Parts: sequence; structure tokens; C-alpha cells
Amino acid sequence: MRKADGLFKLIGLCLLAGVLVAGMLFPVVGAAGVMSNQASETVEKTSSDLADIPPPLVTTVTDSTGKPIATLYDQYRLPINETQINEAMKWALVSVEDKRFYDHHGVDWQGTLRAAVSNSTGADTQGASTLTQQYVKNYLINVVYRGDQVGQKKAQEQSIARKLKEARIAIQLETKQTKQQILAGYLNIVEFSRQIYGVGAAAHAYFNTTPEKLTVPQAALLAGLVNNPINNDPWKHADKATARRNLVLDRMVENKKLAKADAERFKGEPLGVVPDFPAKPPANCIGAGPESGFFCQYVEDYLLKSGMSKDQLYTGGYTIKSTLDERANHEAKVSAEAQVKKTQPYVANTLSLIKPGKNRHEVVALAANRDYGGDQDAGQTTYTLPAGVYNTGGAGSTYKIFTSAAVLDKGLAGIYSPVTMPDSYTSHVFSTSKGGCSTTPTGKPATYWYCVGNAGDYSKAGANATLQTALATSPNTTFLELEDRLGSTGPGIDMAKRLGMRDTMASTTGGGRVDPNSTEAGKKLSQAEVYGPNGNSPGYGAFTLGFSPLSGLELGNVAATILSGGVWCPPTPIAGVTDRNGAPVPVKEAPCEQAVPEGLANTLAVGMSKDDQPGGTSFAAANGVGWDRPIIGKTGTTQGNVSATFVGGTPQLAGAAMTFKFGGGQGGICDAGPGNVRVCGSGNIFGGKAPARTWFGAMKNIMDASQPRIELPQPDPQYMGGGGR
Repeated sequence: MRKADGLFKLIGLCLLAGVLVAGMLFPVVGAAGVMSNQASETVEKTSSDLADIPPPLVTTVTDSTGKPIATLYDQYRLPINETQINEAMKWALVSVEDKRFYDHHGVDWQGTLRAAVSNSTGADTQGASTLTQQYVKNYLINVVYRGDQVGQKKAQEQSIARKLKEARIAIQLETKQTKQQILAGYLNIVEFSRQIYGVGAAAHAYFNTTPEKLTVPQAALLAGLVNNPINNDPWKHADKATARRNLVLDRMVENKKLAKADAERFKGEPLGVVPDFPAKPPANCIGAGPESGFFCQYVEDYLLKSGMSKDQLYTGGYTIKSTLDERANHEAKVSAEAQVKKTQPYVANTLSLIKPGKNRHEVVALAANRDYGGDQDAGQTTYTLPAGVYNTGGAGSTYKIFTSAAVLDKGLAGIYSPVTMPDSYTSHVFSTSKGGCSTTPTGKPATYWYCVGNAGDYSKAGANATLQTALATSPNTTFLELEDRLGSTGPGIDMAKRLGMRDTMASTTGGGRVDPNSTEAGKKLSQAEVYGPNGNSPGYGAFTLGFSPLSGLELGNVAATILSGGVWCPPTPIAGVTDRNGAPVPVKEAPCEQAVPEGLANTLAVGMSKDDQPGGTSFAAANGVGWDRPIIGKTGTTQGNVSATFVGGTPQLAGAAMTFKFGGGQGGICDAGPGNVRVCGSGNIFGGKAPARTWFGAMKNIMDASQPRIELPQPDPQYMGGGGR
């Protein structure tokens, strides 16, 4: 019965082969004609896909000088052309996969019938697909249907329809391309394991060489891999890889492309692959290293936010020139790590630096004491610590900048207007449900009024205190009183958004309350909404004390906005993007805008110019490095000393440093000096300590190396004060 079954199967296969030939070469009439036309349309569509859908390529991220810092990819592929394939690689592949490659026209009928006979008798299983057909199949799997499981399944199904379509496309392909082009196309598309695609990437990853320089045994190993790259992986299955390589050498002998004696000699050689793992770069921003990884991650996040998909980014073969200044970034990293050790549990220290400007705000450095990477035991992290919106504990008194700007904007005071600095102050505008300093009179609903005290003794300031003095010395009571003058949180929130805290104020990070008026289940209120509906609730007088989650990069961009004459621009990490062909790719970015009047910004800059002077909260840090340039600056510390900040800038470079709890720990942060900052029972950190030391430590070296001294702008009399405009 078995022989009879085999005979009938053979007859059937022969008839089927005839149908295949007829179906590929001649259209028929009637219902079959309709099917043939539909098949032709499918073939044309697939052929068009092969021509129009480019293969995934590696995207390269560079620094501001064009030096590559990282590669982003889904498939590690280094394209080659037909002139870059040496004879050893060509004949190794042809000998083992398609000995008649140079004789057929896309489909090897002799091989097809031979395979049909062999498969029908059960003697062997032969695929009989030519290299051209394999090229079509691999292009469909690795390019056209990449990420589409249904499409990939169809491209690999064992069916007559699939074979028919594949064969027709192969025949059509051979009328449009030369054999050398098809061979190069195949060798650019085929998978070699471990995200390695194409012989260009394989030659580099396996042997640290190029396709032109592959030796015969190296070429034989690679040619043998394409049949089953996982099973023949030389690092995991060296014995199988060796056996497969030796089989390829034997096939080259049979094909008269290699002498038998040479083949036997090559069989005795080791596989020769690079030790341990393929020599390919990381597929993401970890490749940028511990210093530049945070910047690379921000580049990726920024482009995704601009509308580019992650698939486009990781397969498009773009060259992304960033604004990263590696020297500035290194100085920022060194300074951040000098203050807080990289392995210090539960404490992060970051520094973000941005160039002010009226047309662009270019980010030049994003650094942290932690290294960027995946080894948590070594203190590494892939969280974008310097740029992301995190529940750091808050920015503290740096938010007094927004209260000051709002007061100037409303004409309620100028930078030289007198202010009071009482030891304590009870608001008559802002109430709290958590207890406060006083309640309403008897017989009325209980209301606790928000009140604050100061962290230091400000009694000596007396009648000479001005808003400029208050910005330098940072009494809490002064700014709650100014917030009372504004009448609500609205003006301060509005000013925070205008000057730069845009993602921060839109974020729900930090447990924002669920919006009771939303039809979307579980939708949380943004920070701006949490402070009060429409930013006009009296319940959050602590806004001026900066108690909420924030982005350190955006805080630094606030200083850049002030130093740009009030012009806000998005903090961009992108200098330019080109596609795989070198053509410019536009990046959708928010336009720059005049956030506040130039006179207000210039006057606010002068108001913030005394923080590094004697009596200012950052004087010790500035004096410690011999700082002698005009700057704007403001420190901040949160309740319980769980975080602290310093924001400042010169006309050429602005930024913010933040020291905050990260990943756990009990209590506040204790600062006993550089390198001795840790989580402790009760904290003593202030913005003038680790954050200011981080900022001045980096900026001193960066500025002295290349930047001239530039004075701050002159104040506008309209905002200078004396009690109002």
C-alpha cells in the first residue's frame, strides 16, 4: 500500500507541477481566469512591496559634532552592494543553497521535480526553493510582514498557493534585477541570529571584519547559518555550527569551487568567532554609555513626542545629530557624582544645562550621579532622571520665581519694592483641610488658614528688604504674603507654565486626584488642576514653596527663558535629522514664543542676581569654586529636607541641579559635604548645599574653558518698583 500511495502522490505532484507552470505562464478563461487575474494582482502588489518597502536599518545618534554615541535598531543591518561581496561568500552560499542559481530564471524546475519525487517517496525532505525564491520569502518575513504575525505565517505556510505566488514573484524579479543584485539583496535581508541581519552586519558581529575580507571558512559558517540560525548559533551550539560549516565546504567541493584538500584543511580550523557574544552595538540608548545615556534617552523621548513612532525610529536608518556637548556633559556628570556617590542608596543628583536663545533653547547636558544602564546593583538606572517629571519631593523655594514673576506682571510690586519678612505668616486667602494656624470665628464653619514660618532668622533685613533681597535670602513668609496679594494660585500657575514648566504642570505624576467631572474612568487631574480648578483655588498656598513633582530639565529651561528676554522655546536635544538617503527630515517642535514681556524677564533676571553674593543662599557654593561671573540663581528646599534644587544661569548657559530621594529610603537627606550625602532620619540638605555645589562645580569649568564674561541685561523701570508701576 505504501508504494501505491507513493506512486499516486508522485502522479499527483507531477500533475500539480504542470498546473503550477500553466498558472505562472498562461492566463486561462472563465472562473479560473478570474482567479488567475486575482493572483496576478497579488503578485504585482507583493512585487511592489518588495520594491517600495525598504528594509529596517540602524538609526545613529550623534553628539553636536557628529560623533556617533548610540545606535537604535530592531534589526542590526549594515547594507552592502554587489561589489562588496567576495567570491568566497558568493560561492559558499550558492553551493549550499542553490547550486543552479546562475542557470535558472528564478525557479529551478529540475530541482522542483526532483524534490517532489524525493518528498513523495519519503526518502528525504527537500525544499527546492531557489535563492531568488528565498529572497522573496525572507523579504516578506523580515521586511514586509515584520511585526505582523498573520502575514509572516502566510509567508511561511506550506501551501501550493504560497509556492505559486513566491515562484511567480521570483520569475518577475529576475526580469528586473541581475543575478548579482539578487544575491546582494538576499545577503542584505537574511537573518543570521541575535537581531543580526545581512552579511554586512554578520561579518562584523561574528568576525569583526567586512564582507570583502571574509575568509573561506568564515564565509562557509555564515552561509550555513541562514538555513537555521538559532540551531546553528556558534556561541550556543558550536558543534552544530561546525558540522554545518563543514557541510558547506563539502558542497563547495562538489560545486568545483574549492579544492578537496583545502576543504579538509579548513575543516580543521576553529570557528573563529569573536569571544562570548556577537560584536554588535547595543540596540538602544544603553550604547551611549553611563554618561550620555540620559541624553540619548531624552532624544528618543523627544522624537516620540514629536510624532515619530518607535518603529520608525528603530528601523528608519536615520542619522540624528543631537545638541549634546560631550565635554559639558562630562563636567556635569563629574560634578553630580562628586556631590553624591553613584552607588549611594536612595539619593539621585542631577544637572541639566540649556543654551538660552530667542530662536532655540538647545540642551547641551543631561547628567546624574547614577550611571545610565541596566545594572541596578551598580546603581544604574534607565529612568530619565534629569529630564523626566518625577515625584522628587518638589523643587522647594525655586517656585518663588513664579510668584515673583506674577507679582511683577500684575504690577503689585517691583524688584526694588519693600517687602516684609516676619517670623511667621498666616494667609487670609489660602485655607487647608489638614489643620493650620487659626480657625474662623465661633459660629461659622471651621476653616484652617494656611501658615508658614522661616527656616532662618530674617530680623536683620528690616525695612531695607526688597523683593530682590527676598529672592536671594528666600524667606517663606514673604512669598506667602505676595501670593496673598495675587489672590489665588492662578497667576503663579500660569507663570510657571509660561516660563517653562509645561510638561510638569500638565503631568498627573505624584498621585493627582481623579477628576470627578470626567466621563473617562479614573482620569486624573493635571498638577495645574490639582492646585485648583482652572488654577484658581485658594486651597494650595504651598504652591510657591514647590511641593509637587517636576522635571529638572524644565526647571533649567525656566532660567533659559528668563535669560532669553522672556522667550520660551522647547528644550530641544535635536540639531538635525536625516533619512537613510541623507535627506533632511523635519521634526515637529513647538514654536518659540514671547512668554513674558522682555522688560519683565530682564528685570526678574536682575532680581535673581544676588543669590551668589554674601547673604545669598548659594554664596558658600559659589565662593567655594571662586565664581566671579554675573548669574541669576535661586535655591529651593522642600518640607522635611527630602529634596533640594538650584536653578540659575549666565547669558550663555542655564540649568538646574536637583538632589532628591529616588527608589525608597526613610527620612530626609543629610548633607555632610561633597561625597557624603545620604538618606538619614531627619534631613539637613538645602538648595545651597549639594545642588548649588553641583551647579557651580560644573559651570565653573565649562564657562572658564570657552565663554567670555557677559553682563546681565538692564532692568526695565516699569518693573523695578517702589510699590507698583
